[in-house]
Amino acid sequence: MSGTPKLSPRTRTISIVPGRRRVRWGATLSVVLLAGVGLVALVSPMLSDAATRQSVLDALLPPGSPGHPLGTDELGRDVLMLTLAGTGSAVVGPVIVAAGSMTLAVLLGTIAGYVGGFVDGVIGRGVDVLLALPVMLVALVVAGVFGAGYWVTVVLLIVLFCPSDIRIVRAGVTEQAPRPYVEAAQMLSLSSSRIMFRYVVPNTWPLILTNVTLNVGIALVALSSLSFLGVGVAPGTPDWGRQISDGRGVMGDNAAMLIVPAVLIILVTMAINVLGDHLGTRLRERGIQ
Repeated sequence: MSGTPKLSPRTRTISIVPGRRRVRWGATLSVVLLAGVGLVALVSPMLSDAATRQSVLDALLPPGSPGHPLGTDELGRDVLMLTLAGTGSAVVGPVIVAAGSMTLAVLLGTIAGYVGGFVDGVIGRGVDVLLALPVMLVALVVAGVFGAGYWVTVVLLIVLFCPSDIRIVRAGVTEQAPRPYVEAAQMLSLSSSRIMFRYVVPNTWPLILTNVTLNVGIALVALSSLSFLGVGVAPGTPDWGRQISDGRGVMGDNAAMLIVPAVLIILVTMAINVLGDHLGTRLRERGIQ
């Protein structure tokens, strides 16, 4: 037909394939890095004996020495083994902090956002008080007064991280509460707890997952900083923050003692943030609001 428009050869080469997505290399590399770090964290307790083995004759060997790719510290401990063994305390604690903080936040933030009124006011005032406290300073004071160990520090960070999470969850629940599906559930006389945790909370998953991953990175930096300051892990325990602190004194002899764990902290934190942003984006694209 003469009136039918014809596509040029160049136009015909352009097509849209349903379901095909652009590869996000940042998220892919982040998954690979975090999977490797997680695997090392699982086996790190088995490396502790080898990492803490001392040899005065092998003290302060430079990187590239036979049997010691990253050299040794002033006690003759292998830097590579110290780094691998320290992965457990550096990674497991932040994951527990993020998970524990968000668990409390989902409970309290959902109740505050859905019930509102007096309950919301009480929870909100408690959140305001905790948010006024400087996290690092409080952790240092508590550790100095009570001699807090690693797990006590983790619990303390859960409490201090929780207020900001409560506000985020409350905001998400408040946005969901007036929606028609909630009104329909109320008309069916479903219990408030079932409506909150069976229907409302699942619709805030993008917000929750993104914030959890962000908190893992923040907690990693916080715990490493406290270890650097001598709080949390005991002296001689393999840990990235403690390793950076010990590496200051041997910077001139073996810079790898300080640089390697510092770079790992930066890379893992960046990977966690990239992955969290990617997960939140994908969930929103799928319509999970």
